[in-house]
Amino acid sequence: MEIEKLHKALCEADAIVVGAGAGLSTSAGFTYSGERFQQHFADFIEKYGFTDMYSAGFYPFPTEEEHWAYWSRHIYYNRYVPAPKPVYDNLLKLLKDKDYFVITTNVDHQFQKAGFDKQRLFYTQGDYGLFQCAKPCHQKTYDNEELVKRMIAEQMDMRIPSELIPRCPVCGGPIKVNLRADETFVEDEGWHTASERYTEFIRRHKDGKVLFLDLGSGGNTPVIFKIPFIRWTMQNPNATYATVNLGEAFTVDQIADRSIVINGDIGEVLEKLRMMNGWVRM
Repeated sequence: MEIEKLHKALCEADAIVVGAGAGLSTSAGFTYSGERFQQHFADFIEKYGFTDMYSAGFYPFPTEEEHWAYWSRHIYYNRYVPAPKPVYDNLLKLLKDKDYFVITTNVDHQFQKAGFDKQRLFYTQGDYGLFQCAKPCHQKTYDNEELVKRMIAEQMDMRIPSELIPRCPVCGGPIKVNLRADETFVEDEGWHTASERYTEFIRRHKDGKVLFLDLGSGGNTPVIFKIPFIRWTMQNPNATYATVNLGEAFTVDQIADRSIVINGDIGEVLEKLRMMNGWVRM
């Protein structure tokens, strides 16, 4: 059974490299449509006919006040509220006594909220919790928690007060969320430090007994970790590639004998692994 093979691989690996994609946060309850979207954005849905948070984020709102009324909620409910399900917590229980590193395309900061070691995390695509100059005029990011919470508290009729519109502290121009969408994405000092740590971790374990654990990678950004994981497994006969994703889990023929493929909900798989490890639910 594949889940038993994954449990064995987790136990026997000298190092574990986790690649975390959108499927992991979806499993944790951070869905961008349906009931959760209706609950927090009913007014925007009624006015504009939005169907999900992702597409709504690209809408050209007529004023900055309305733009930030939407985006403050988008940030808050996907960055500052606790995960609805203990998926990240269960993953940490699997990894906490292991030599691990996490590379993720997720921007919701849930790894650190669950207690993962910051020194073992690389957020490649940004963070909902950071602002940057929209140009950008300089390569620095700024924590947005206090301002976002003020926008949430003080908005009325789908608008924030004009004085809360964020501006770049250097050039005075527009601010945007630090999310990779084009060449204006800011890779600040923290980003480069995390990238270097990740590169060094891979270098240090390139010939060892490594488990490359792909959790929830989709078709949008396979070059970030899925393709490298497969390539490194090909190059290292001691490595194992495992992928867990609901409806999108696959490997390649060249490493089929060293692959574990589980098409299923990540949270349910982690719960089964938790039970196999004999953890007690608190």
